[in-house]
Amino acid sequence: MPVILVTDVLVWLLVAAATGYAFYCRRQPHLAQPWTRVFRSAAAAASMVVLAAYVGVGLLDSLHFRPALAQKAGERKAYSSDVLSVLDLALVHLKGRGEKTYSAPLATRSYAKEQIELPDGRQLRDFPRLRFGGAHLKDEGEWEEDVAKRTLTGFGVAIALLLLLLPAVRVLKRRKPGIPWHAAYGALAVLSLLAGPALALSSGYHVLGTDKVGQDMFYLALKSVRTSLVIGTLTTLVLLPVGVALGIMAGYFKGWVDDVIQYLYTTLNSIPGVLLIAAAVLMMQVYIDLHPEAFETSVQRADLRLLFLCVILGLTSWTGLARLLRGEALKLSQLEYIQAAHAFGVRDTRILGRHILPNVSHIVIIAMVMDFSGLVLAEAVLSYVGVGVDPSTNSFGTMINAARMEMAREPVVWWALGTAFTFMFALVLAANLFADAVRDGFDPRVRM
Repeated sequence: MPVILVTDVLVWLLVAAATGYAFYCRRQPHLAQPWTRVFRSAAAAASMVVLAAYVGVGLLDSLHFRPALAQKAGERKAYSSDVLSVLDLALVHLKGRGEKTYSAPLATRSYAKEQIELPDGRQLRDFPRLRFGGAHLKDEGEWEEDVAKRTLTGFGVAIALLLLLLPAVRVLKRRKPGIPWHAAYGALAVLSLLAGPALALSSGYHVLGTDKVGQDMFYLALKSVRTSLVIGTLTTLVLLPVGVALGIMAGYFKGWVDDVIQYLYTTLNSIPGVLLIAAAVLMMQVYIDLHPEAFETSVQRADLRLLFLCVILGLTSWTGLARLLRGEALKLSQLEYIQAAHAFGVRDTRILGRHILPNVSHIVIIAMVMDFSGLVLAEAVLSYVGVGVDPSTNSFGTMINAARMEMAREPVVWWALGTAFTFMFALVLAANLFADAVRDGFDPRVRM
């Protein structure tokens, strides 16, 4: 049975809007040229491949459903209370293979000693064999050979796919010679050579180890991608209308309108952001706890908290964009063509829509792209201090929060924090590189 979450709807609407914007830019030369300059950057081409991989994982995790339960003849069809996604189906071999507790990457035994009862009845304290990691091995001495064989198989599949794509890349080079396809192909090659062995090894081992309750860290990291994308994109949908409208109005109308808007965002900036977000999220949590009947499943309850976190982050993050647009609108309002429009009696709404807004669009696009990485990091910090997403929601922040105490134990459980850091670092780095290319492509001062 399909389950439609609010964030799923917004994510797919955002994909549709981005697709429509891309087709619109193709027909508008003043928009097509800046984007062409963006994609002529090797860094932008490579980062787009990485971002596309993350977006693909996030979209697969944004199609939810409840599986049907086994039933006897004549019984009414019933559905499980667990809400799964298409990504869960693709990673079913990872989701259902839980261990008791920590295990190191590619390990065959647990990371903690337990009391083991031998066949002859004697008790022995040792590291027990994992239930799933390396369980296919009859002898642990075969571990090195099996890992090497699976790794080479993954490399072979990745190389074969890259060779199949090579003719298509050559065709694209001939048709669009200005775009650095070699950089995009190089990034794709690196991703394939990392993902191929990881997927091949994941069928028999826990590639990145397990957490405290035995969940596969590779699975948790992939499930956390959607949360980061939702935070980074849906928050932008909240802050953009507020920041753009108030910033342009303050710079264009001046006077008491400017004073009121400046007072508003100065007051908002005077409140510590973490405290404001914490207060709003905790108030929302009280409402959720007092109205459990409004949510059919726990996933829907966690999804509402995620959506509310996006809203409160957007309402506290628009001030920087408003300041930028205020300064730009102040400058534009003094130009000759704006003064001529006033002299001819053109309405203020028409001047704002036809002259001011198009001339600040490059600032809006740059700010939107550059804010993405900051919002992803903000979610990690908020979840770390306990006021972010619901604890049942997979995110990089909850992974870091769960791993922070394990860095002080002996021996150190390093792979939980390392996994979250690596996946989040790759996402934020790709977003920052793409943001730099967008700034260079759209900012006329950089081009001059």
